Amino acid sequence: MYQGGWWSLIRSDESMGKAKIDRKLLRRIAFYAAPYWSNIFIVLIAIITISLLELIPPLLYRSLIDDVIPNKDFRQLTILALAMIGIPVSSGLIGIVERYFSAKAGEGIIFDLRQEMYDHLQRMSLRFFTHTRSGEIISRFNSDVVGAQNAITGTLPNIVTNLVTLISTLVVMITIDARLTFLSIAVLPLFLLPARRIAGILRNIRRKAMEYNADLSSLISETLSINGALLVKTFGRYQRESGQFREINSKVRDIGVRRALVGRWFFMGLGISGAIGTALIYWAGGYLVLTDVLTVGTIVAFAAYLTRLYGPISSLTNVQVDFATSMVSFERVFEYLDLPIEIQDKPGAIEIRGIEGRVQFDNVSFRYETYDDEKNGDHQDPGEEGEKILAFEDENRWALTDITFQISPGELCALVGHSGAGKTTITYLLPRLYEPTAGNIYIDGIEIRNITQESLAKQIGMVTQETYLFHDTVQANLLYARPDAKQEEIFSACQAANIHDFIHNLPDGYETVVGERGYRLSGGEKQRLAIARVILKDPSILILDEATSHLDSQNEALIQDALAPLMAGRTSLVIAHRLSTILSADKIIVLERGRLIEQGTHQALLAQGGKYAELYETQFRIEGDFG
Repeated sequence: MYQGGWWSLIRSDESMGKAKIDRKLLRRIAFYAAPYWSNIFIVLIAIITISLLELIPPLLYRSLIDDVIPNKDFRQLTILALAMIGIPVSSGLIGIVERYFSAKAGEGIIFDLRQEMYDHLQRMSLRFFTHTRSGEIISRFNSDVVGAQNAITGTLPNIVTNLVTLISTLVVMITIDARLTFLSIAVLPLFLLPARRIAGILRNIRRKAMEYNADLSSLISETLSINGALLVKTFGRYQRESGQFREINSKVRDIGVRRALVGRWFFMGLGISGAIGTALIYWAGGYLVLTDVLTVGTIVAFAAYLTRLYGPISSLTNVQVDFATSMVSFERVFEYLDLPIEIQDKPGAIEIRGIEGRVQFDNVSFRYETYDDEKNGDHQDPGEEGEKILAFEDENRWALTDITFQISPGELCALVGHSGAGKTTITYLLPRLYEPTAGNIYIDGIEIRNITQESLAKQIGMVTQETYLFHDTVQANLLYARPDAKQEEIFSACQAANIHDFIHNLPDGYETVVGERGYRLSGGEKQRLAIARVILKDPSILILDEATSHLDSQNEALIQDALAPLMAGRTSLVIAHRLSTILSADKIIVLERGRLIEQGTHQALLAQGGKYAELYETQFRIEGDFG
């Protein structure tokens, strides 16, 4: 089990705020940029060409004032006018080319980052998803990735453009008059002094703004989803949720105002510095014109170059701010990409096909993570609801301790016990949704860590109490089990699950959209659709939580009829809630506080007069819901 600390990485705003920009970060970004170097090279050439073209207009102004107008040269005047039109047109066309290749490189890099992050998170264990808010994940994919995109397509090209513009402008200004050039750059310290302090402030503001936006996204996704809205309405907590939203929303507002104000003060300082430099040039240049050292055209051209000089200087003094804040997005994306994958295929892991379905737990122990454990570097996680509470109360609480049992191929094994006994934990460990803390689990004598996760998933079908359906058609949700299934096979699976007639009578039949999480269907209809989906998958091993207490008697009867063909010929591990399942089970496993205390057949366990007999007398004989 990973002992690193990704939970604190996700949760600790303080630690996240200390991330540094270093060579390692820049090398990593360069690695993602490597496949797009040809596009980046074209962008650089275009930037240099545009910068050189834009050096020409001030020289045209000087020629116009000093030569063309005094000499009344109409032919030269026409040429200058055409040049003044042609230069911005040429720069604009080259700028389009530059923007195309810049966007192509930037979008390509962001595509790679987004795809890699999605693939990486898909491989994370359930532990990650039980600890992380969905809104936080969405924020990383949206605002953070877009921020990283802006760094590639905006910040970095701007840095190159300003550097090229600054250097080329200085060269031309020195050739015109070195004295005025040095006077122009004498105000440079006024630009540089505030940059270092402001850079750190704006970078921290940017990170805080991203964190607040992530909180806002999480609250929206939690309270404005169907489940969240239903909970808010049924408990009458509108005022509370509105108050929470107002609190976070105000933080987003206030940090935005602060960012705008700090940035405005900074740029006001830069503007004043530029005005001082311009005033000096006009004062000194005017003196040189009055003493006949320079011409009026030269001063006009020099003043035009000042804009090209102070603009890039202002931008480059702010480059630390821009670069640092844009790198925050990369840091946050890389934080997710660096999360360790707890459950991975071993080198040489085998693919299994056509298995018999023999299941064996050998001294399996498992401990969910608690928040207290996280402080010590131990990472566990709450499982079923009852276990969740106990795990938080006692950091030494083991969800399972030394569990050993075997299920023969085709057998039905029923798990019974009070809530929190460890039943759900066992059903999560078999398909490797979590890894055992100790002990081993075997399928057909092969330790499941030696089996590829993909082939293991194909051999195991799960039907849980809470059926999840995508916001798509009935057909699409069924095909999720087996995309290549033929229509006849889909009909057959739905008929076996007692849901075909219902689907056929829907307005659009199998093309009917089920709605968010399948909320257009009733609980019983969703459960039967889930059973049909697993029948279509045709797994060798079935894991089933058969709770039907929330269903009416008609739906319960339909589901029970649907379960018969589903379990026929399959090794079945069932969290049992009904007496009929208990009586038909080949083996009953009785759990109490994470320990296997009894196992055997119904008659044998009754004869022992132990815990199972007690449960049978108090719970199952009256057909009450259990566990």
